[in-house]
Amino acid sequence: MPYVTTVYVNEDRAMGLGNVFATILIGTYALASAAQADGFAKIDNEERFRSVIQGKSLHYPGIKLRVEETGEIMGRALGRAVTGDWAWQSGYFCRNLKWGPRDIGYNCQEVRVNENKLRFTSDRGAGRSAVLSLR
Repeated sequence: MPYVTTVYVNEDRAMGLGNVFATILIGTYALASAAQADGFAKIDNEERFRSVIQGKSLHYPGIKLRVEETGEIMGRALGRAVTGDWAWQSGYFCRNLKWGPRDIGYNCQEVRVNENKLRFTSDRGAGRSAVLSLR
């Protein structure tokens, strides 16, 4: 399976990073592999999710987001503001996001944790995945 660095091959690095951001938040690029699947435990309730994210932010090169307990999402990605909101619904992290002027949209995602990493899988666990570090 290809690694995310292959996105950087195009001539416009900023566009490549934009694709990475879209991948993480929209779920358009598969990062999950057999090695990543091992050790990730599903977070299936809101209380557990809140305890994992409390006081921490999500990181990926060029991206720093906070998923606040108040239901807000805020941060920056590739020089643009990220805003949105989230709610826990039927065992999934459901979020609505904007990246600068771009409406990323609504998606419910399965969340799994492995130490200081969270893996989000779009479309209620049936879509593509991205792994972000917790700091």
